[in-house]
Amino acid sequence: MGVEQKLGNMGVVTTTLETAVNWARTNAMWPMLFGLACCAIEMMSAQAANYDMSRFGMELMRPSPRQSDLMIVAGRVSRKMAPVLRRLYDQMPEPKWVIAMGDCASCGGVFNNYAIVQGVDEVVPVDVYVAGCPPRPEALIHGVMTLFEKVKGEKFKDLVKA
Repeated sequence: MGVEQKLGNMGVVTTTLETAVNWARTNAMWPMLFGLACCAIEMMSAQAANYDMSRFGMELMRPSPRQSDLMIVAGRVSRKMAPVLRRLYDQMPEPKWVIAMGDCASCGGVFNNYAIVQGVDEVVPVDVYVAGCPPRPEALIHGVMTLFEKVKGEKFKDLVKA
């Protein structure tokens, strides 16, 4: 008995290479743990059983930049921490994405002073902003799903750097 008899008349599945690659990228995205303040608690709870980010292919928060392709910056970034953040971003393999989680990471939050970076986009390019102080785990999951939609729409010609 061959495969044809087991499958029946289901037809042929066709897709484009871009769609297959983007599907693989979204279903195997590995985030890097970069929690700096109170938002990190909410990021960790998004991995817990109640919210379970494993269902999106994010089994582990990687401590190493060389094994991750998504940086979630959770919390305020000080001027001293900014070069470290940039170095970790540079060590991540391409393609890589960044989510700024919380008001402090997005725009400095309530810390409008010389010691805090007024938005992590001054240091690394940000793909998705998650608002809140601190944002709930549902908000982070919504941000991840927003990033998935962005990645699914990427074209190969846009990824080529001139």
